[in-house]
Amino acid sequence: MRAAELFEQGLTPAEIARRLGVCHQIVSDWRAAWRRSGQAGLRGAGRAGRLPKVNREQLDQVEAELAKGAAANGYANDVWTLQRVAEVIERVTGVHYHPAHVWYILRDGLGWSWQRPARRAKERNDEAIQQWVNKRWPQLKKGRGVRTH
Repeated sequence: MRAAELFEQGLTPAEIARRLGVCHQIVSDWRAAWRRSGQAGLRGAGRAGRLPKVNREQLDQVEAELAKGAAANGYANDVWTLQRVAEVIERVTGVHYHPAHVWYILRDGLGWSWQRPARRAKERNDEAIQQWVNKRWPQLKKGRGVRTH
């Protein structure tokens, strides 16, 4: 809208571009739209970019399947990978996505975040660890002293 005011003042596209901090080509496009339709021609043109392949209802269906867990969807363990999510999206909606693009759907479309699985040994014994921390470590710590030569 500021550009429209400047067009009405008779400023050159180069001067308008400098004042608004945009490139000359953008100003030329704005001026053409302004000449055709006035200020109404400069109002928001709507969504930029390609429309999504899946709609909100389909995303809700995908999310419901994902919430059941990977094992409930036929996978050997309950860990979701981008490949697995892509397969579920295709099964539920019929739309194929490359696994690398699935992250954007999870983050932007569903509001999910990346989670790193806890790396713990199957043989881990929390009770033994706690006992070592409470009993053995203090004994080892007491045994240390300042040594002088």
